[in-house]
Amino acid sequence: MRNVVPICLALAAAAPAAAQSTFHGNVARTGVYEGSGPAKAPATKWAFKTGGPIVGSPVVAAGVVYVASLDTYLYAIERDTGKEKWRFKSRMPIASTPAIGDELLYFVSSTGALAAIEIATGQPKWVFAAEYEKKFEAKNLHGYPPAAQSIPDAWDVFISSPAIANGKVYFGSGDGNVYAVDAKTGLLQWKFPTKDVVHASPAVAGGTVYVGSWDSALYALDAETGQLRWTFEAGQDPAIHNQVGFQSSPAVVDGTVYVGCRDAHVYAIDAATGRKKWDYPTSKSWVIGTPAVRDGTVYVGTSDTARVMALDAKTGRLKFNFSAKAYVFSSAAIAGKLVYVGNHAGRLFAIDAKTGELAWEFKTDAAKRDPFKVVADDGSLNQQAFAPLFNDFQDMYLDFSRYASVGAIMSSPVVDSGVLFVGSMDGNLHALE
Repeated sequence: MRNVVPICLALAAAAPAAAQSTFHGNVARTGVYEGSGPAKAPATKWAFKTGGPIVGSPVVAAGVVYVASLDTYLYAIERDTGKEKWRFKSRMPIASTPAIGDELLYFVSSTGALAAIEIATGQPKWVFAAEYEKKFEAKNLHGYPPAAQSIPDAWDVFISSPAIANGKVYFGSGDGNVYAVDAKTGLLQWKFPTKDVVHASPAVAGGTVYVGSWDSALYALDAETGQLRWTFEAGQDPAIHNQVGFQSSPAVVDGTVYVGCRDAHVYAIDAATGRKKWDYPTSKSWVIGTPAVRDGTVYVGTSDTARVMALDAKTGRLKFNFSAKAYVFSSAAIAGKLVYVGNHAGRLFAIDAKTGELAWEFKTDAAKRDPFKVVADDGSLNQQAFAPLFNDFQDMYLDFSRYASVGAIMSSPVVDSGVLFVGSMDGNLHALE
């Protein structure tokens, strides 16, 4: 069954593409931004309130910030003032990051459709519908009862964010396919089937598309034809499906693909051959965020162990550990001397890229209020607040709402002209300077 996204759009303005106008900074997904972000504890330049949690990341182009929300809208906001320019209505929540190229904005919605919008006119250019969209699901997921019921994973938070390259738009889908469509017309160029949901965002480098699937395989595909170049197999967990699958998107730097996996490893893989160079185990802790890579160092966060790690890009040797005290799904961003990353407790950290020392910390207003006492005094999660209520898989979704109550930061920060932009699950887009 094919789905169509209804279009509701107000006024729009032209916004040519910029380097940061896609998820994690560029189509290689390196997470590196030009210039520096706030070096000291920042002031809030403005905060823009949406009607639902923000889990995707903002992008910036030509003085406009674009961000999607689970309230079903994609917003265009003036960079300097925080005033809304227009909003785009989708039929379902938007959990992906938009991409901008050649005066078109592309995003993937939870209907399974890729939409292209003419930024200059505010009119839809085309909509491409995948076969369907769904969350990753499995029986006995994470050991939750009932064992015979197929359970959708509440922690399958993000939808694949599009990458624009070679005149094509590449994205993954819950139908298990990786798609390439013509950027101007929306016509299908090729699709490649995997064995499960694809919600990681493709990276494109050297004529190759790199993308992971929830089947725990990372695929290298010819960007022009979609033909398979190689496959890298990560861990499996057929019993409870906890330590399995790629949510992390790959980052490609100097001929190496860096990627995290829910099998509790960070991998470095030869981009040409698919051969593993090294892997770093994370003590059964998921690696959801996309690695940020610069100057021979890989920065990435973990879930249960609540760390932000700096790894040597050549050897995988640990350089430092930063304790985030709560789960990290946010993908780190590097600008100047600092690494910026958020956590589930509604904190944004600025970490010295060399030493791992904390430069400053920002709390969302929701985290300061903390109405359900989700966060302990030391910034860690208050486990008493997460006591099971249903004693089955529904507790996952209850926990999701608890994180929303403190404005958890699952979004990846973006730095533009000294200002840092990041979304939070209390529905706010923050501009910090």
